[in-house]
Amino acid sequence: MAELNFLTSVHTSTQRDYVQRVVEHDKAECAEIAGQWGYDYWDGDRKYGFGGYTYDGRWRTVAEEIAAHYNLKSGDRILDIGCGKAFLLYEITQVVPGAEVAGIDISDYAIENSKEEVMPYLRSGNCTELPYESGEFDFVFSLNTFHNLHNYELKSAVKEMVRVGKGAAYICVESYRNEREKMNLLYWQLTCKCFHTPREWEWVTSQYGYQGDLGFIFFE
Repeated sequence: MAELNFLTSVHTSTQRDYVQRVVEHDKAECAEIAGQWGYDYWDGDRKYGFGGYTYDGRWRTVAEEIAAHYNLKSGDRILDIGCGKAFLLYEITQVVPGAEVAGIDISDYAIENSKEEVMPYLRSGNCTELPYESGEFDFVFSLNTFHNLHNYELKSAVKEMVRVGKGAAYICVESYRNEREKMNLLYWQLTCKCFHTPREWEWVTSQYGYQGDLGFIFFE
């Protein structure tokens, strides 16, 4: 199990005022609305989430790094758990022509407003019960999804991810390494339910049979 942080460049490209996030609006109300995973979270006001999540090509570099590291090739079956609007999944199809992709997300809105080129390969659903066959995918990944689950849901989600894959796997979650990063995460997050250090995430996922790689988003 290696730590691989493919998302660092995308994450650090956004400036964040952590304290303002808490004092400017009713944070509890914003979190409740964000947790509905609808228009407000994706394309509404910034206080509810992304503040407008449109395709801008930022995920191309991430796709290139992932494809190179895992030696993805034509014919490989690739699953994105928590695909959102599937911008990264689309970029993977461009970087790895001939790859067979699939994506699943809890948000009906995200699927309905996803990148149209890959929309036919997406479906809405819960990662705790994946609608795929055992060993169906050569590479399975999940970015910024598992920290949105309750602790009691992690077992099913991780075991399902392990079940449907037959090769490499990658999970990226929000995490913290010190008290400052923990406080910033608490201030900034809207949907996070599991607050673990990298070592805790490694321990938790390994308990459920996960042997893939891990990546972390830190709020410095």
